[in-house]
Amino acid sequence: MSMSGSASPSGAVLSVPRRVLLVKTSSLGDVIHNLPVVGDLQKAFPGVVVDWVAEEGFAGIPRLHPGVRAVIPVAFRRWRGKPLSLATWREIRATRRRLAEESYDLVLDTQGLLKSALVVHATRGRKVGFSAACARESWAARFYDDAFFVPRDLHAVERNRRLAAAALGHMPEPEPDYGLTLGRTRGCGASAVLLTASSRDDKLWPEENWVALGRALARRGLVPLFPGGSFRERQRARRLAEQISGAQAVPPMSLAALADLLFCARLVVGVDTGLTHLAVAMRTPTLALYTATDPGLTGVLGASWHRNLGGRTRMPTVEAVLQELEPLLANPSAPGSAGANS
Repeated sequence: MSMSGSASPSGAVLSVPRRVLLVKTSSLGDVIHNLPVVGDLQKAFPGVVVDWVAEEGFAGIPRLHPGVRAVIPVAFRRWRGKPLSLATWREIRATRRRLAEESYDLVLDTQGLLKSALVVHATRGRKVGFSAACARESWAARFYDDAFFVPRDLHAVERNRRLAAAALGHMPEPEPDYGLTLGRTRGCGASAVLLTASSRDDKLWPEENWVALGRALARRGLVPLFPGGSFRERQRARRLAEQISGAQAVPPMSLAALADLLFCARLVVGVDTGLTHLAVAMRTPTLALYTATDPGLTGVLGASWHRNLGGRTRMPTVEAVLQELEPLLANPSAPGSAGANS
């Protein structure tokens, strides 16, 4: 196993890849953070075919990218629920056969977990991932043909991109391109999508703050929209919308439909959740709110207008949120602001 001492591509094998398999299975935000790798590969190696392995619940995200040929779904989350089921083992065997069907010039694991390394192990091709010194689970590095060190103090998007660059020797563009808006026409309505749900309660923003923000946005002519997936999230969405004139609770919808909703919004405000990252990937002006985590390494990042506000022990106030949004609200037709085409 070769080991590079830095993220530099100087020690990489410089062969031109024809087929690349990306392994980034979950979670939603992590999958979104991996999308710029596709654009980097296409720009560096025109005509390259890119496939992707993703958890079945998040497979809709790479399918949105026009540069991804095929998505191979895995179901680790569901399989863990029924580990002794005959149906589970049948699915696992079928997935292993699907992973071995095609030979790839590069199989790139940007997740760095034992489960993702096991996926890589079932494939055919040059297997590459993070070195033991920087992988999230050091044992994963034992399954790679080549492992590269990429500093852990970089943003997650940049870590993914640098690993691919180290493996193939290309030089990525300075700004990440998520590639999701190609071929879309932005016909913005007067909506503000407010993403109130997160997988952890300590990441939530107080409901009274959402009500105050929603009312302030409604006074500026925007229609607050509150998506909700689970029963609990839908209850909260209805509860908030009922307290704001003109606001709407959005019913559950597919990831593709949510992407369209975020793309057409004038602006998005959301807590630390994958959908907030999806909004930035759709080049919609986005303000991300952090209450229990710091955004330094995993905050929203993109080429369009975006801000990260708050952090661990730093609860954003409604006043601070409105102050950040004021340039967008004051001049909605300005380039890069709410309502402007991108």
